[in-house]
Amino acid sequence: MNYPDSVQFLYSLGNEIKTAKFGLDRIRAVLEALGRPQDRLRLVHVAGTNGKGSTCAMIERALRADGRRTGLFTSPHLSQPTERIRIDGCDVSTGQFTDAFNRVHRAAEELLAAGDMDFHTTYFETVTAMALLIFADEKVDMAVMEVGMGGRLDATNVISPVLSVITPVDFDHEAYLGTSLEAIAGEKAGILKPGVPAVFARQRREAGQVLDQRAASLGIEVSRTSDWQICDLDIDARGSRFRMWGRPPALPVFQLHCSLAGEHQVENAATAAAALNRLGISAASIETGIGRTVWPGRLERVSSRPEIILDGAHNPAGARALAAYIDRFYADRHVRLIYGAMRDKAIDEIVGILFPRARQVILTAAAQPRALAPTALRDMIRHPDLRVTDALPEALAIVADATPHDVIFVTGSLYLVGQARELLR
Repeated sequence: MNYPDSVQFLYSLGNEIKTAKFGLDRIRAVLEALGRPQDRLRLVHVAGTNGKGSTCAMIERALRADGRRTGLFTSPHLSQPTERIRIDGCDVSTGQFTDAFNRVHRAAEELLAAGDMDFHTTYFETVTAMALLIFADEKVDMAVMEVGMGGRLDATNVISPVLSVITPVDFDHEAYLGTSLEAIAGEKAGILKPGVPAVFARQRREAGQVLDQRAASLGIEVSRTSDWQICDLDIDARGSRFRMWGRPPALPVFQLHCSLAGEHQVENAATAAAALNRLGISAASIETGIGRTVWPGRLERVSSRPEIILDGAHNPAGARALAAYIDRFYADRHVRLIYGAMRDKAIDEIVGILFPRARQVILTAAAQPRALAPTALRDMIRHPDLRVTDALPEALAIVADATPHDVIFVTGSLYLVGQARELLR
């Protein structure tokens, strides 16, 4: 298949979440048929609810600053599936993507024909196998792998990493991961493995207890961001600067400039720095890499006149982070919110957090089958200045009259954010 055909086939496998077939048998079988590329790689495995993508990006960028050849696997993508697999900071080419897809697809088809597998690998399983193939082919020094959902049964959990990292755990995908913080943390803790050290971000008490118990039962070494002190913290609308030093005397001092906006990114940067320190990366490379990290679609300012900020706040924790950002830096501005969501999200809670902070709310939908219809969303909420549009271009046309006192946030779904990035380029 060519690139458009491969992308179309992946989409035909269905929604990555709803068609998830829990268990690792399929991806293990496919990777076995492909010669176990994961065994030829040094990998960092990152799970969590929010912040794992940003943390992955900072770890990868610092590894690159240290002179390593790197791989990075993240999800979802904003515009093109090639964004999910990166080599040395660049998306793989459509040719690389297609070649890896054809190899994984062929292996899956042969296993199905022989009766050695029940179903074709899912979208996410297929792309995970593709990433591991490409990283092995490219002979990267180290690759950073972001968990898709959960951890214990996530397709990425076939790897044997050199380090496991867990960012803050919060509520998301409760239908699949459990309705309590303890249950969700138990799924995230599933990436922990005997003999593999781990780094834990600061956690809510219920989640932290589950992670600590799992680590203790495996007898693994754990580094925690709570072992470090953050001081001289200076946060503005475009990022943060702070000093990070370890309470145990052996830990170094980092002077960090985090180029990603939002107070929540301080913890993500600290988690990345603690992970990189555990990997033996130099302080200079850690500071340089975190300072140069770019992570699109997360409090990303894409226009100054009018001021437009994109943020994929797709769950309650993300909504709280965006709300804190608005309260801190835009409380005196007229906030105009363009919002669109997927059907499987905790919409009531999210809109309850975000909409009271907006002078105007414009409901719309991403060009994606799983998007919630704006008219259905309208019936769920109340707001004094509410507009409903069928598609994002119409929503952007409404805010074309923005004044210098207005600030426009496009949020609710990373798919909507990705579409906005394309339109606003």
